[in-house]
Amino acid sequence: MGSLNRIIALLVKELKQLSRDRVTFGMIVVIPLVQLLLFGYAINTDVRHLPAGLVDHSGSSYGRNLAQTVEATQVVTFVARYDNVYEAEQAITRGDVRAVMVVPRDFSSRLVEYSSAQNSSGISQPEALLARPVAQWLVDGSDTLITAAVNGLRSMPLNELFEQSAPTSAPQVFAVLPYFNPEQRSVVNTAPGLLAIILTMTMVMFTATSLVREREQGNIEFLITTPVHPMELMLGKIVPYVFVGLVQTCIVLALSYWVFSVPINGGLGTVFAVTLLFIMASLVLGLLISTRAQTQMQAMQMTFFLLLPSILLSGFMFPYEGMPRAAQWIAEALPATHFVRTIRGVVLRDAGLLDLTFDIVWLSAFALIGMVIAALRFKKRLD
Repeated sequence: MGSLNRIIALLVKELKQLSRDRVTFGMIVVIPLVQLLLFGYAINTDVRHLPAGLVDHSGSSYGRNLAQTVEATQVVTFVARYDNVYEAEQAITRGDVRAVMVVPRDFSSRLVEYSSAQNSSGISQPEALLARPVAQWLVDGSDTLITAAVNGLRSMPLNELFEQSAPTSAPQVFAVLPYFNPEQRSVVNTAPGLLAIILTMTMVMFTATSLVREREQGNIEFLITTPVHPMELMLGKIVPYVFVGLVQTCIVLALSYWVFSVPINGGLGTVFAVTLLFIMASLVLGLLISTRAQTQMQAMQMTFFLLLPSILLSGFMFPYEGMPRAAQWIAEALPATHFVRTIRGVVLRDAGLLDLTFDIVWLSAFALIGMVIAALRFKKRLD
């Protein structure tokens, strides 16, 4: 009986201690809630409303009707029009659009061939299926899910254009040309994105526990008494880990290239420039956590809380375009989202720094503003 009472007393003590630890108590409630909402609401592999471009060389009403018919499928949404294929290719490289539909000048004659191939009884089945496609899709093939979504339009029926029922075996409507990853290997898309997750997990964790570890080991008093400014302390905490992040980057890129044959189309200088920005942003994010957490356990819990949406919402696993608008707003607040876009753009599409201006400016601003906030928060603790 006495043993049971002691166990109950310890149980009550642990429950009270847990209830007073607001961070841990919040994680107990928030983590399953966030996971359920992310997987049930935000994560969607059924890609819809991809931003697409249009190059219409036909200049006819049939070309406009074709664009409207394609948009009615809700797979793509035409957000831009280009005068020629070169402009369209540059837009795909910049990441402005994920696909471009090119309507040829002889579109009307191709429609006649299509109509004859699907209706004429004098044409054999193999000949019908070999009829010329009426138009072509240029696709950012670096993401296999994006290519698969556009491939679903390859044999879409054009019965609305002819005001007739769809045939059971229609000829191919579109030719699909995937850029950057013609073999459609998933590792080509995964490897650069995995670099973002690895750096997020390690860089944030390193600095998230740095100040807390100093406090737990009793070294914070020495830092307070030394003539070190808060900004100098923040820089001193993150600079060593910058080299650690660059080493990890070299390991991931080397293994991706030599083992999995992932092409590195962009210049290595550009790759390391954008990676350095992300490393700084991740380290600063860890510092912000470190100024808020009271123990290393709390710092690790906060890091895990940020890591989960970074994996699920950044576009690493699921297409950004497939997420609802609210989830996209959350994703835009995460440094990993901007780095996934930039590193894939540089490594796979050979995009330049000017092509990725928005994401580069965002990462730079996040690192700078976050550093100032972290220094100010630490200065308040000194007071």
